[in-house]
Amino acid sequence: MAPLDFQVFVKPAGPLCNLACEYCYYLEKDQLYNDAGGSFRMPDVLLEEYIVQHIEASSEPVIRFSWHGGEPTVVGLDFFRKVVALQHKHQPKNQQISNGMQTNGTLLDEEWGLFLAEHDFFVGISLDGRQEIHDRFRKSKSGQSTFDQVLRGYQILKAHGVSTDILCVVNAHNVQFPKKVYRFFKNMGASYISFLPMVEKQADAKGRVHPLSVPAELWGEFLCTIFDEWLDKDIGRIKVQIFEEAARTAFGLEHSLCIFRRECGDIPVVEHNGDFYSCDHYVDEEHRLGNIAETPLEDLLQSSQQRAFGRAKRERLPQMCKDCEVRDMCNGGCPKNRFVQTPAGDDGLNHLCAGYKRFFTHSKPWVDQVALEWRRQK
Repeated sequence: MAPLDFQVFVKPAGPLCNLACEYCYYLEKDQLYNDAGGSFRMPDVLLEEYIVQHIEASSEPVIRFSWHGGEPTVVGLDFFRKVVALQHKHQPKNQQISNGMQTNGTLLDEEWGLFLAEHDFFVGISLDGRQEIHDRFRKSKSGQSTFDQVLRGYQILKAHGVSTDILCVVNAHNVQFPKKVYRFFKNMGASYISFLPMVEKQADAKGRVHPLSVPAELWGEFLCTIFDEWLDKDIGRIKVQIFEEAARTAFGLEHSLCIFRRECGDIPVVEHNGDFYSCDHYVDEEHRLGNIAETPLEDLLQSSQQRAFGRAKRERLPQMCKDCEVRDMCNGGCPKNRFVQTPAGDDGLNHLCAGYKRFFTHSKPWVDQVALEWRRQK
């Protein structure tokens, strides 16, 4: 059987997107498909095959689908009507089906809002802060502002009662304004916020990061500043993903966010043509393990290559991390960011180590208090 808990990032439009965000790492993936003639759309036959295989590989009571990009809404609403119809056609009697989508929100309209609400989609919408902050790097292909379009999309989702999360990419600019960013989302009425640190290496310089990448120390300060305000004013009202992850350790729970798990490998990518890759951040020839039209999804999930990819996170953890007092809260972070040497000269330290250590150390007294109260109640 496939893992009990897996998630697939499905790319129905491949890397296609209607925006040109400066820090996007996925737009360039179109270079992998130069022979495809630019047709980045999952064919109907393959779509049904994927849905069938995903259902067959799922043993949980709720079968979860995750639609990503690029920008998934560029394939149009009729594509997702077909998705829902096919899921209903193949849905087992004893299991439910849930859909999630990550979108930039600019193409959403009333028709989209009605559809997403009717079919209980969970939607993540990408927004980096108020207008001057968001528009700094998230522009249209013609270099125009996207803020008003994104905000309109968010308001449509809220008006229709769609469960909506904010995904904020924290970069070298907005990391300087933690209170402005957080309070903007709070004033919008956001109930769930995820902060995703932007880290990319320079293509031509080993170990150096892209200038838009978030500095480690500022990342820690950003999280601690928001945490303090959240703890003082918003706990129980707003959920912040990384705070939720910290709290999970109080209950002895495995992390739900892959970057903090001991091992990874359970969140692969299925591209528009059926290609299976180990991870969203490893969509390259080395990590292309097959195609679902030739090898069933369940076999790819359970393949020795994919399991080895997941174990490598734990096995390559440097001694500095193994000895760290907040190891269980971090576990070395995302492997793609582990390209720094420790002071002892060991490879595999996370670029954001100093920031994560500061935040998890800062939040640990609260986590310990939560754990103590939980044990008392038990």
